[in-house]
Amino acid sequence: MFQPGASLTFDNAKTALNAGLQAIAEGQAEIDFSALITVDSAAVAIMLAWRRVAVVRAVPLVFHHVPKNLHSLISLYDVAELIDDANMVRSDLPHH
Repeated sequence: MFQPGASLTFDNAKTALNAGLQAIAEGQAEIDFSALITVDSAAVAIMLAWRRVAVVRAVPLVFHHVPKNLHSLISLYDVAELIDDANMVRSDLPHH
């Protein structure tokens, strides 16, 4: 499972984007945000890019432990459907 780290911001967007794309190219179908603390709008753009590549490769990409601050940005930009909100596991919700 790919983990992008503690920060997804403009400062590290290119590095994080490329690392995630590489993980997807290697067959990763899950991204774990459990270590993620700092986000800005670049995080949403990165998720959209990862989703787009996964769709093209027919990889069923699932986002785990999406922090509340990132989920808020996804809602703010009204892109939950594009990211596939049904396949996101938020960190602030109980798991069964």
